[in-house]
Amino acid sequence: MISDCNEPIIYLVCLISLFQKKTKYSATRRLLLKQKLLKKAGVLLVQEQSNKVTERESTLSERVPPLKLSGLSVQELQELCKELHRKCDTVDEARYDIEAKVLKNEKELVDLNAKINELKGGKRPNLKRVKKSADAMLGALTEAKLSSKSDFKSNLKTVKKDKKEEEKVDPGDWRKNVESMSGMEGRKKLFNS
Repeated sequence: MISDCNEPIIYLVCLISLFQKKTKYSATRRLLLKQKLLKKAGVLLVQEQSNKVTERESTLSERVPPLKLSGLSVQELQELCKELHRKCDTVDEARYDIEAKVLKNEKELVDLNAKINELKGGKRPNLKRVKKSADAMLGALTEAKLSSKSDFKSNLKTVKKDKKEEEKVDPGDWRKNVESMSGMEGRKKLFNS
């Protein structure tokens, strides 16, 4: 694992992870080793930054040589300016082309992410946790079963009754019916019918 690490900072991170896995060292020893590793990492980080600065300076000196303007005539200076303008134009064209490609790629990424979200089923809202007791959950299950039965009954066709049956069913005034059925007379009527 350590042999795979070729950069110094990654190497130190690998070492730290190895020390964290092994617990045979005491806490003070681990702390001391960790401090030493962090100091070494700081030194290596400063070295790496200075190397980057020197690399940048060397590449800039290769790509952009220093201008030698002394001893040039007016015509040579004008030619130098024209050449620098041509170089600036080519660099601007390249920059513009790269910007156009980047914008195109970003737009394509946004479109692809939108397609992915559509395939996943759109944006899902964050669900809130709802606490239910066992009785409430059982009640919800039984209500679901009952509602499916009631849905089945409501989907059945309704049969129209004949007018004769509707007239027979009409009880009339309910107060008269209650008075006539109350007491012994009402019981006799029920018994006789």
